[in-house]
Amino acid sequence: MALHACLVLVPVISLFLGSVSGYSSGLVQNVCESMMPQHGFAAQTSSAPYTIIVNTTTFKPGDVISVTLQGNSGAQFKGFLLEARASGSSSSVPLGTFTANPETQLLDCTLSQTTYANSAVSHNSGSSKAKTTVTWQAPEANDVEFRATVVQIKSTFWTQVKSQVIQRSVNTGSTTLGSTTTVTPKSTAFSHSVSMQSMSSTGNNIISSVGCGTTKFCFSNPASCNPASNQNCFFMSSIVVDNQGLKFEMSGNTAGYISIGFSDDRNMGDDDIYICGRNTFGNIQVQRAYSTGRSAPRIVPLGEVYNISVSDTNGVIKCSFITRNSISTTQRASNNMFYLFFAYGSTDGDRIQKHSKLPFISSQKVDVSIPQLTEGTNSKPILIKVHGALMLIAWMTTGSIGMMIAAFFKNVGNRKILGKAVWFQVHLSLMVLTVAATITAFVLPFVHVKGWSYNAGAHPVLGCIVMGLALIQPIVAIWRPSPDHKRRFIFNWFHVLMALVIKVLAVAAIFLGFQLINVAPSRWPVKVMGGFVGWESLIYLLIAGKQYSGRMAIYSNLQKKVELESILLVVYLCGNLAFLIALLVAIGQT
Repeated sequence: MALHACLVLVPVISLFLGSVSGYSSGLVQNVCESMMPQHGFAAQTSSAPYTIIVNTTTFKPGDVISVTLQGNSGAQFKGFLLEARASGSSSSVPLGTFTANPETQLLDCTLSQTTYANSAVSHNSGSSKAKTTVTWQAPEANDVEFRATVVQIKSTFWTQVKSQVIQRSVNTGSTTLGSTTTVTPKSTAFSHSVSMQSMSSTGNNIISSVGCGTTKFCFSNPASCNPASNQNCFFMSSIVVDNQGLKFEMSGNTAGYISIGFSDDRNMGDDDIYICGRNTFGNIQVQRAYSTGRSAPRIVPLGEVYNISVSDTNGVIKCSFITRNSISTTQRASNNMFYLFFAYGSTDGDRIQKHSKLPFISSQKVDVSIPQLTEGTNSKPILIKVHGALMLIAWMTTGSIGMMIAAFFKNVGNRKILGKAVWFQVHLSLMVLTVAATITAFVLPFVHVKGWSYNAGAHPVLGCIVMGLALIQPIVAIWRPSPDHKRRFIFNWFHVLMALVIKVLAVAAIFLGFQLINVAPSRWPVKVMGGFVGWESLIYLLIAGKQYSGRMAIYSNLQKKVELESILLVVYLCGNLAFLIALLVAIGQT
């Protein structure tokens, strides 16, 4: 009898527990149509202590809108179900698609055997909350309103909590965002969601340099440019708005997006970012993001951002908005001093892509609430410049000359010093310098990036191969057999072929390095590097041709032969130095 009772009670208890856990987890797709909780209690008939706030009053298909459900006078809730429905209609069909945040989840509602993906959003735990903000993408529909069921406790809940009616826009005019979304910005961003505000093009969104340094803070490149008259002006300004926060303005000529970042240092990573760019539908949107390391920024809720105005005129994107958000970086500076980054690039759907050019960076920390005029520059970090300079010196000068001396100019220095021929001592010294410079240069990018340079293509891969082979070469040389050993020729061929492989790979890595820094539109450094390769190849062919054809034998004595070799060595050295200096200048100009 007891066993029979257990067999009956187990499934009953399981069903009960399943029902309870299902509601606390927010998986309520089965009530998408009625929006009525199956708690066994009636809905409250009093006025709901909750409000749905939408950050716009009009929309176009494709617009992304911020929707906040919050309690009035500190009222909290444990669960909710939020949908968009046609205004003034009895239709139960959910409209549009939602994007969740970390404390919510998306639901696929099914009505009349038709499934509407991501058409509703609910809680994902039974914890108490005062408000939550999600985003909603508008479909091809007429006027809509947001409806919610809000659960305070299991026996106390309200249905048919409605927002104001959001009207479908009938023109492309400007829309003022009067409502405020109050979500405290956190660095706990979520990679799969996009929190943004989207608006139609407003034609002329006038942003100018008037008042820069006197009434507002301005940051630009070129220096002191005016975005109102110069389409190639990358510009950002800020001004304190009484009791409202900071008003930011951004302008730049780009095919995708412009962004402004606040950082504790001049390195990218751990930065608070505002983005103004095109979304999937070609509309201009404002986003907020937070960057970690050198990976793609994570989109976070906009927080207290309102009065957004955007425009896109002849490829020039402009955005202005007011924000009450505090700037959030790792150090959270108490003096409001930050380095500014202004970056621009392309977009893929709603996501920004890596900027193809270096961002403009302020030369020092600034306070954007104080009127000031500052310039942004996009120079390469000093460690990267030193890296490039050392690699050029190693493989265009010390390494090249050391290899050339060992191959063709042994007669120039055949006298002995410390028991070794002068040419060998010079060759050894130059190659030691080459390896030392390569090791130093190899380490610098890792120090700067604090890891691997994932966006540098094949350049770092070739660099690692060169570094490895450059270390193997001297180790093999230390264990070389004596000159009269019967297997000495094996070492000679190995040493020569290894040097040739290293030199080819090093030159290839340098070519790729200049492609990365993009120092000039004409790409003249790449062309100069090509000239160096041609110059060195020509010298090699000339000297090798003379030696192997026996034409050097026309000189009756060794002294004349040494003099000719000395002249060729000086010519070769001068040519190498000329190319080296030109390319060092190129690195200095980045």
